Amino acid sequence: MTYAELQATTNYGFLRGASHPEELVLAAKALGLTAIGITDRNSLAGVVRAWSKGREIDQKVLTGCRLDFADGTPSVLCYPSDRAAWGRLTRLLTLGQRRSAKGECHLTSPDLLEHGEGQLILVVPPARLDGVFEAALEGLAGEFQGRAWLAAARPYGPRDLSRLARLDALARKAGAPMIAVNDVLYHGPERRPLQDVLTCIREGCSLTQAGLRLEANAERHLKSFAEMARLFARWPDAVARTAQVAGRIGFDLGRLKYEYPDEPVPPGKSAIQHLTDLAWAGAAWRYPEGVPETVKTTLIHELALIEELAYPNYFLTVHDIVQWARGEGILCQGRGSAANSVVCFCLGVTSVDPTKPDHDLLFARFISRERGEPPDIDVDFEHERRELVMQYVYRRYGRERAAICATVIHYRPRSAIRDVGKALGLTEDVTAALAGTVWGSWGDGLPDEHIRQAGLDPESPQIRRAVALATELLGFPRHLSQHVGGFVLTKRRLDETVPIGNAAMKDRTFIEWDKDDIDALGLMKVDVLALGMLTAIKKAMDMLGVADMADIGEDDAAVYAMLSKADSVGVFQVESRAQMSMLPRLKPTKFYDLVIEVAIVRPGPIQGDMVHPYLRRRDKIEPVSYPAPAPEHGLADELKAVLGKTLGVPLFQEQAMRLAIEAAKFTPEEANGLRRSMATFRHYGDVGLYGAKFVGGMVARGYDPAFAERCFRQIEGFGSYGFPESHAVSFAKLVYVSAWIKHHRPDVFCAALLNSQPMGFYQPAQLVRDAREHGVEVRAADILLSDWDCTLEEGFDSPPSPSWGGTGREAARVGQCADSLESPWLSRT
Repeated sequence: MTYAELQATTNYGFLRGASHPEELVLAAKALGLTAIGITDRNSLAGVVRAWSKGREIDQKVLTGCRLDFADGTPSVLCYPSDRAAWGRLTRLLTLGQRRSAKGECHLTSPDLLEHGEGQLILVVPPARLDGVFEAALEGLAGEFQGRAWLAAARPYGPRDLSRLARLDALARKAGAPMIAVNDVLYHGPERRPLQDVLTCIREGCSLTQAGLRLEANAERHLKSFAEMARLFARWPDAVARTAQVAGRIGFDLGRLKYEYPDEPVPPGKSAIQHLTDLAWAGAAWRYPEGVPETVKTTLIHELALIEELAYPNYFLTVHDIVQWARGEGILCQGRGSAANSVVCFCLGVTSVDPTKPDHDLLFARFISRERGEPPDIDVDFEHERRELVMQYVYRRYGRERAAICATVIHYRPRSAIRDVGKALGLTEDVTAALAGTVWGSWGDGLPDEHIRQAGLDPESPQIRRAVALATELLGFPRHLSQHVGGFVLTKRRLDETVPIGNAAMKDRTFIEWDKDDIDALGLMKVDVLALGMLTAIKKAMDMLGVADMADIGEDDAAVYAMLSKADSVGVFQVESRAQMSMLPRLKPTKFYDLVIEVAIVRPGPIQGDMVHPYLRRRDKIEPVSYPAPAPEHGLADELKAVLGKTLGVPLFQEQAMRLAIEAAKFTPEEANGLRRSMATFRHYGDVGLYGAKFVGGMVARGYDPAFAERCFRQIEGFGSYGFPESHAVSFAKLVYVSAWIKHHRPDVFCAALLNSQPMGFYQPAQLVRDAREHGVEVRAADILLSDWDCTLEEGFDSPPSPSWGGTGREAARVGQCADSLESPWLSRT
C-alpha cells in the first residue's frame, strides 16, 4: 500500500506554509510517498520550484492549488487532469486575480463550473458541518461526477473519530468518496513555532493574542503511509484512494510546450529569411565603408545557429521593440550577453561591436547548442520613457499573450526581526534596536556582539527565541512583485500557461512565476529595462546633434586622461568614491580598461582578493603568471587562454565558470549549475554547495590551495553582485560616452543630467558645482525667462561632431529650472 499527500501548503502560500517547496518534496521522498500535491491558496507561485526539485530527485509532484471562494462555496483542492484542464485552471485564476486588487483573487462558484472541465476536485470541509455545506457538497459532486472527493484530515482533536464518521456519511450520500489528507503546513514538526509566527504576522496579532487562530498542535507535517494508515485505521479506503487519485492526475509541468509568438514577415519570406535580410541591411548601416570579412563570417555563423535553434522570431521581436522605440526617438541599448552578438549589433539592439579587438566577445556565451537554453536579451531604455515601450508591448501582443514575470520579495534580516518581534510581543524599542544592528549575510543570524551593541542581553530567552525564529524566516517569500521589465510572450494565450494578475502600478499585469521559474520551464523573456543615464545621454545627444552612440569613437586620449584623474562626477558607473579611488590606480588608456574598471570594483573580485594582484601586474610591479596544475594533470599554461586578457587574474563571471571547467574539471552540467547560482542580485543562493568540489578539484590537480580558496571566495562574491564580461563591455560604452560628453561639453553634460533627475549618485547642487569648476556659467532660475528644463543660453551655435575637439566653455551657460535649484529671485520677500 502507498500514500500520496494531496494537500500541502508551501511558504508560497505567503504567510501560511512554513516550509519551502523543495523541503516538502525532499521530505516526501524521504518518507516514501507516492506523490505530493502542492495546493497553495488561489496561487501557483510555488509549483515550479516543487516540480523542479521533484524532477531532480525522482519524486512525483502533483501540480494543483486550493481554490477559496468569495460567495461561501466550500474550498476545493483542484488538480488538472491534462494540459487543456491546466489551461482552464490558469485562466480561472487569472479571472479571479484580474478582477481584484494586487495579491487578491475573487472567485465564485459559477467561475469554477465554467472552467471545471477536466478538473479533479477535493472538497475541503469547514470546521462546522451543517446543512449548507451538505447541500454544497452534493451540488459539487453532481457537477463533477466521478471527479469529486471529500478531503478528510485528523487534527488530533477530541471529536476526530465522530467527525470522520460524519464526513464519511456525507461523502457516501453525495457520491464524493472520502479521501485522506493531512492538510500539511510544514515538512517537519520542528517548524511549528515558525508556523505560529507566520500566522500572527498574517493576522496582525501577537502569540498571546492569537488564541484559536493558531494550530492546536505540531501535527500538520508530512506523514508516512504507515502513520496515515494508523490514523485512518477505520477508513482504510480513504488512504488507498490517495494513490488512485494521484494516478488520475495526468498533467505535469513538463508537458508545457512553449511556443514563441510568430512575428509578421513580408509575404513569401520565412522568419529566418527576414531576420537575415535585416541583419545584412544593418551591417551595411553599421559599416558604411564596407562590411569587414570578420563581421561577414561571424554574421553567417550566428544566423545559422539562430536558425538551427529556432530563435528567429525572438530576435525579430526584440528588433521590432527597438525599432519602435527608435521611431519614437527613445534611446536604447542592449546589454548583458547580447553584447556578444554581431546580429544584435547589426540590428541596432546593442551599441557594442563584438568583433573589435578591445571587445573580443564570444557568441557562445550568448547562444550555445550545448547549453540548450534560450537567449536572454536585456535592453535598456530611457527611464523617463520606458513605460511607453512597455505599453507598446502590451498593445502589440495583447494582455492575454504578454505579461511581466514576477519577482519574489523575500524576508531580509531587518524585516524578519521586525515581524518576528511583533509576533512574539517584544516592545517596539527592543524590536527597533535588534533591527538596527548590522546583520550578516543570508542565514548567518545575529552575532551576540551585535546584540550587546544594541544594549540587549544575548542570553535572554526572549531575545534568543526572536533571533532563532528570524533566522529561520530569512529567505522566506513575503509577497510577489513585478519584475523590473522582463516580458514573457507566447503564441497561445499566456493565461493558459500561468495565471496573470494585476500589479500595484496602473496598467501593469504580471505572471506568478519569476525568472528562475521560467528558466526551469524554458520560457523566453524579453527584458525592457530602464536606465537613467540613457535619458541623460539622449538629451545630450539631441543638444549635440549626434544620432547614435556608436558614432562616438572610443579612442579619445583626452577622455581617458580626464578619467585617470578621477574627474568623473556624474559619469556613468565610475562616479562613486570607490570607483574614483580606483581610476588613478588603473589609469585607463583604452576602452578595455574601462571594461576592467566597471567590473573590478565589485564584491566578486574584492572578496577573492583579485584587485591588488591585477593592479600590481598592470603596473609591472610583479610579473604576469598563470596558476598551473601538477605536470601529470595538465599543461602549465592551461589557464592562459582563460586569464590572458586580465593578466592571469580572474575578474569576470565567465572566467570563474571557465576555471571550474578547466581547473576543477566540472562537467558542463555542474558548470551550468554554478553559473545559475552566481545570478546577480540573488536573494540567497546555493553557490556554497559547489565549494568543496571546486576547491577540492583544483587542489587534487595540484593547484595552490590558497589560490583555489581565493577563486571560490570570488565566486561567492559574484553570487552577491558580479559582472559578466559582456555586461561590463555594454556598461563601459556608456562610461565612455558620458565621459566624452563631460570632457568636450561640460555645459551640455550638466544640463542633460539636471534634466534627467532623479538619477545618479549626486544631488543637483553637486552637479552644478562640478560644472562651475569646469568653466560653465550657471545662471539661477528666473520665473520670467527660464524654461521647465535647463537650457543652453549662449555659445551653442555650432554643436560638435563626434570627432570635434573643442570645449565651447567660453560662453556656455545653463539656465536652471526653479524646481532643481534654489532661486535668489524666488527667495526675495
